[in-house]
Amino acid sequence: MPLTAKEVLSDILIISAEEIALSGSRTLEDLLQQKRGFEITRYGGAGSAASVFIRGTGNTQSLVLIDGVRVESSTLGGATWSSIPLSQIDHVEVVFGPQSSMYGADAMGGVVQIFTRQGEGAPNATVTTGVGSAGLRLLEAGVSGATADAHKIHYAIQAASERMAGFSAAKPGAGPYTYNADNDGYKKSSLSTRLGMTLAEGHTLGVQFLNSRVDAQFDAGAGFDDRTEQRLSSVALVSQNQLAANWRSVLQIGQTTDQSKTFASYGNDFINSRQNQFSWQSDITFDKDVLQVVMERRVEHVDADTAQIRGDRSTNSVAASYHLRRGAQRGSIAVREDDNSQFGRHFTTSAEYGYRIDTSWRFNASAGTSFRAPTFNELYYPGYGIANNKPEQGRNRELGLYYDQGERQVSAVLFQNRLSDLLVYAPVCPVLRASHPYGCAYNIDSALLRGLSLSAEEQIGSIRLRAALDLQDPRNQTSGKTLARRAKQHGSLGAEYALGDMKLGLETIFSSQRFDDADNLQRLGGYTLFNLLASQRLGANWTLFGRWNNVTNKNYELAQFYATPGSNVFVGLRYAMR
Repeated sequence: MPLTAKEVLSDILIISAEEIALSGSRTLEDLLQQKRGFEITRYGGAGSAASVFIRGTGNTQSLVLIDGVRVESSTLGGATWSSIPLSQIDHVEVVFGPQSSMYGADAMGGVVQIFTRQGEGAPNATVTTGVGSAGLRLLEAGVSGATADAHKIHYAIQAASERMAGFSAAKPGAGPYTYNADNDGYKKSSLSTRLGMTLAEGHTLGVQFLNSRVDAQFDAGAGFDDRTEQRLSSVALVSQNQLAANWRSVLQIGQTTDQSKTFASYGNDFINSRQNQFSWQSDITFDKDVLQVVMERRVEHVDADTAQIRGDRSTNSVAASYHLRRGAQRGSIAVREDDNSQFGRHFTTSAEYGYRIDTSWRFNASAGTSFRAPTFNELYYPGYGIANNKPEQGRNRELGLYYDQGERQVSAVLFQNRLSDLLVYAPVCPVLRASHPYGCAYNIDSALLRGLSLSAEEQIGSIRLRAALDLQDPRNQTSGKTLARRAKQHGSLGAEYALGDMKLGLETIFSSQRFDDADNLQRLGGYTLFNLLASQRLGANWTLFGRWNNVTNKNYELAQFYATPGSNVFVGLRYAMR
């Protein structure tokens, strides 16, 4: 439900439309890499398969929503980040920590809510075009607005197309069965639409749609142009109704489809993961308090050319939460039951408390539980899945101290997330060695993710300064090893300077060493990246902008033997009818 940032008891992060435009980032995962709490790994350049880690949790352990609709693969688990088009995103809101008591399965490390553009006010048209290194070409166009009559109609339509010749995804060290010296580029096209209508005072009906297609090349050995075609679509119908003075209802029916076709030297495969979702939420106010009741049904369907992973499963859920305000104090409790047709019932709970010390300082404390059901691949994929894998479960505790005085914001959050029955990958399956040629994902006893997340921002005249630092210890308690591809220290620094119609920026992204494998034998070195960005208004409607990434041409890896972009530039021109 709509709340000001100061009223939210969880640790949150908001990335505004202005910040996205100024960043000059071309992918969502690159944008998130600049923020606290986030790490990424990717098998090559933009368009390649990518994973996002939130506070040390894996890619499958965070929930991603687009306009309130889940977008995730039932086979691979987690979001397919490369297919989420940044060009369609208006803003992003992140809630850190376990959120299963409100959102259900997979919300162990946090929830990333993506909002597409929504029309407001007079008609507005935008066009953006740009070119960059490695043959990058971009074109975006959109129109949005709202009518002023009694049955107010909101509309926003946005289309985009981009392509890049790229560079070799794999390095020679990957070996002859992976490395190919050709360039691995991508083509991406996307379209989003949001329409809404006011039926009567307090009653609105809306429809939202997003479709994205990515055709990306990858390396699987010399002599063949390996590529994968990824399609993501999300559609939903939303009815918001003020049923009484103190009762607000939100009914949503949605469907997401995550489809992958691979054409490779080792063969072709096809996977179609579809989720049908229904939810009804009631917000009932009692003076300053709010009771929320949520009922949901989700049906997952997998169709693939591998017969063993085809199938369906359903989850019926009911949740309730109570939010209270008493002077300087805030509090909430929540409980949820998810009844999964494969794994039975799971109960999750959360409790949060906040105290406003004065107009600038506030303190939050929270505790919660979470869970994640194994994916279809982790259960049934031939030579990899184990049918008796159990759901992962988590217990999180955190304390947060926040300072907000307009021009200056500071936060410090201490967290501990204990995961049991954690599913980890082993190249040689310790459970069923002989029958698992691809290794397996299997349950270990527990993992402990604990750390301190720090951030600060300040406006000094025309200069905006920001800093973020994450100190963490994501550890497999069974083996005592650090979880793969997680750094113990990572963060960013940034400065933006506004001079009239010109803006200049410098940002630094840094990470300590990581390990590429669960046994901590394959080391990935630490790295520091320097990026420059600039924009210049040209009259009332035009803006020229540019970005120079990896200024020092740092050679680093996010996954062993896979290349990352060297020094590269992007220059664009944006038109906005005002």
